[in-house]
Amino acid sequence: MKFIISSTALLKQISALSGVIVSNPVVPILENFLFEIKDNTLTITASDLQTSMVAEMSVESEMNGSIAVPAKMLADTLRNLPEQPVTFTINPDTYIIELNSENGHYKLAGENAADFPRVPEAKNAETVELTAEVLSSAIAYTLFATSTDEMKPNMNGVYINLRNTDATFVSTDSHRLVRYRRFDVSSPTEVAVIIPRKALGLLKNTLPSDNTPLQLALSKSNAFISFANIRMVCRLIDERFPDYEYVIPVNNDKVLEIDRAELLGSLKRIAIYANKSTNQVRLKINPDSLEVYAEDIDFSNEGEEKLPCVYEGETMEIGFNAKFLIEGLSNLNSKKVVFKLSEPNRAGLLAPETTDESEDILMLIMPVMLNSYY
Repeated sequence: MKFIISSTALLKQISALSGVIVSNPVVPILENFLFEIKDNTLTITASDLQTSMVAEMSVESEMNGSIAVPAKMLADTLRNLPEQPVTFTINPDTYIIELNSENGHYKLAGENAADFPRVPEAKNAETVELTAEVLSSAIAYTLFATSTDEMKPNMNGVYINLRNTDATFVSTDSHRLVRYRRFDVSSPTEVAVIIPRKALGLLKNTLPSDNTPLQLALSKSNAFISFANIRMVCRLIDERFPDYEYVIPVNNDKVLEIDRAELLGSLKRIAIYANKSTNQVRLKINPDSLEVYAEDIDFSNEGEEKLPCVYEGETMEIGFNAKFLIEGLSNLNSKKVVFKLSEPNRAGLLAPETTDESEDILMLIMPVMLNSYY
């Protein structure tokens, strides 16, 4: 088997797929890319058994065939080559792969493609059409709030609920929760699944930020995402997602409106002086000002800033983990944000001041217990 391909074009594709491959996989063959050529089309597959990504590209080849190619060695070789045609020659009996560039010759030991696991096919799946931009936004808003605690597998991904009126994306780690809803995406049949964090992280780095058409198909055990020349298949998390609507407070009569960038900058500075184990910051909210305060008693460190704001409600003090506030604000795009609060011991709701009519975004952050001093 022999084919010619651009070094830069091939590197771009395998770079998009490389994140799937883990070090020391359960099955050694998974340290390889699967190369399959059929009718001048090269199909490249990377898998860790839970998630698979597939890319297709055109090549010059006179015959069909397949081979498992060492992923790291190939990527490192191409990364250090300038743009040029590269010729691959594969011996089907020994699985030896020879690469010839303009001024070099390289030999890699491949493996039998038959040993590479097959990628699941979309059968009996509910399919919806959306754009890469919509899915990219949903991932950006929700991924950061997923849990990394392996003891909470139902929170290790993003919950997606497709209905005939909208699509809802939800993530939580029990300290915060994000609900992102799109009214321009719907499904005639209601479907609810949890897509793992790793798969969505890979998509986040691969999805174009434009209106490229994208197809999302959901079966009982897998999610199938395809766009342009890329396909992803990932195994769903077979757990029950928490009843998130139950924890969202509805009577929040205290409303704070403030400049997002100013508050974000203030929190980043004040967090430097917070206790490193709790990251606690105290917010004292007055009718026309917000006082942001933190201290670390063990090292006699403290910081305080005052910011202008618009506030409706009684003066109150509430504590939050600065890290959660910073991440929440960093993942919003609006000029101003709105906090809706009720009591110092109840969750606060954070949302952009304005949103597009096709979307709705809500972030919930649990407070932390304040000490009596200050």
